[in-house]
Amino acid sequence: MAPLKTLNGSKTFITNGYSADLVIVATRTSPEKRARGITLFAVESTANGFSRGRKLDKVGQEESDTAELFFDNVRVTEAEMIGELDGGFIHMMQNLPQVRVSCAVSNVAHAKQILEETLAYTKQRQAFGKPIGSFQHNKFLLAQLFTQIEVAEAYVDKCVEAHTQHELTSIDAAKAKWWSSQVQSEVLDHCVQLYGGYGYMNEYRVARAWRDARVTKIWAGSNEIMSELIGRDLGL
Repeated sequence: MAPLKTLNGSKTFITNGYSADLVIVATRTSPEKRARGITLFAVESTANGFSRGRKLDKVGQEESDTAELFFDNVRVTEAEMIGELDGGFIHMMQNLPQVRVSCAVSNVAHAKQILEETLAYTKQRQAFGKPIGSFQHNKFLLAQLFTQIEVAEAYVDKCVEAHTQHELTSIDAAKAKWWSSQVQSEVLDHCVQLYGGYGYMNEYRVARAWRDARVTKIWAGSNEIMSELIGRDLGL
């Protein structure tokens, strides 16, 4: 089959890019059409001209590799094309709500689990002869954090339900992604503080969770982009 296009370029911060056998590439097939001129292709790692850089050294999320991918005259045909020619942007937009609500589910679940572990820690860790959780400041703080998590959980559950009914909008998904990552970051930062010096030690799960959570305000569309989308929907 004759080549449809030759891919040239690179993409960085690709999760599992170092170990992937197959990658999905969004490429400009009709540059003059801008967003309407993007096509998706499935490229095997054995394709001529495909290569990857080193495994990037990340702050957290060590369980998954991240790498930069390179394309040097990689030939693709209709056989590798996903969906329609020049329809890649639409295909990606159709799946973004699911991606972002999935992030929201993970954000809330992650923060809730660590918060529950932190509550248990504050009940058994003592200072001045009594559990640190019994101090008014810590008691009030934990009450507020659990409330934040439950409110976020309720909104995310609502979005999941809407998604199962094919009614989740891209704006509501953006709100869920933005809010859940903000709440997760705030909750885990307080959890580290409640653990004291131990919270800064990698041997404690709270420290690793805190590091892992930071990227959730960046990936799947940064929180600044989420705010831009929400703002546009407000007519601004």
